[in-house]
Amino acid sequence: MSEKLDGVIVATALPYAEDAGAPAGLRPDFDRYAEHCRWLIESGCRGVGPNGSLGEYSSLTDDERRQVARTAIEAVGNDGIVVVGVHGAGAHQARSWAEKAAEDGADGVLCLPPTMYRANRSEVIHHYTEVAKAGLPVMIYNNPHDTKVDLTPELLGELAQIENLVAVKEFSGDVRRILEIRELAPSLTVVAGADDLTLEALLMGATGWFAGFPNVFPAESVRLFDLAVQGDLPAARALYEPLVAAFRWDSRVEFVQAIKFGMDYIGRYGGPCRPPRGPLVPEHLAQLEQDMKMAVESLA
Repeated sequence: MSEKLDGVIVATALPYAEDAGAPAGLRPDFDRYAEHCRWLIESGCRGVGPNGSLGEYSSLTDDERRQVARTAIEAVGNDGIVVVGVHGAGAHQARSWAEKAAEDGADGVLCLPPTMYRANRSEVIHHYTEVAKAGLPVMIYNNPHDTKVDLTPELLGELAQIENLVAVKEFSGDVRRILEIRELAPSLTVVAGADDLTLEALLMGATGWFAGFPNVFPAESVRLFDLAVQGDLPAARALYEPLVAAFRWDSRVEFVQAIKFGMDYIGRYGGPCRPPRGPLVPEHLAQLEQDMKMAVESLA
């Protein structure tokens, strides 16, 4: 399969509009979301990733979740790729979402191991075997902090034998793993999963970035990616270092609220989150504002 799911793919935040009749009084604003997807592609990003954790997929109804994916696919058209989050508690759910993504015209899917259950090795392999049956290229997502399941380089080596598993979004925070994955699972595209480890991962041979803060700074993030892949370390570091304080929020519990705040801060629309995510507490807001100010001033 030729699609490697590499380059800068933005895990898209989902805008809501107030609506008393919608769950939690907020309905997805699909027009605004389509515009956001277009803006990211026009800013040079390779693709978008609807229905990730940043897209609050677990707070959506099934109908909303599918409409989010369809909106992204339609908005992007042939100008980029769409990698739909198909995370599910069980293999049957994740596979069903992957089949819907295939029907709707997605270019690939992003999939966590079982989300509500600490799966063992054989359960993880079964999960991804089922998702792969939908026929789309699959990006495995290793996020041991949230799932409590660690997809080690050894396990990724086994998963890489499954047809259609083409990439791994690595979010363990351990940059030593990049080379180990490349050794043990050479067929997988290694994708930087944490914004505050992006440069380090790219320098170690990652060729993708599944990104959060590029919702705020897409063009500058693409420039950072290009500099890193080209090996221009001085220019990449000069761009990256003032952004890292903001990027660190991508690895914090409050990352969705933080990235939406960042969008509001630069004059885009981020807006509120659905429960369980509430507003940021005052001390987090103060710190985030400081981090955003440093980022924006460095880019000016």
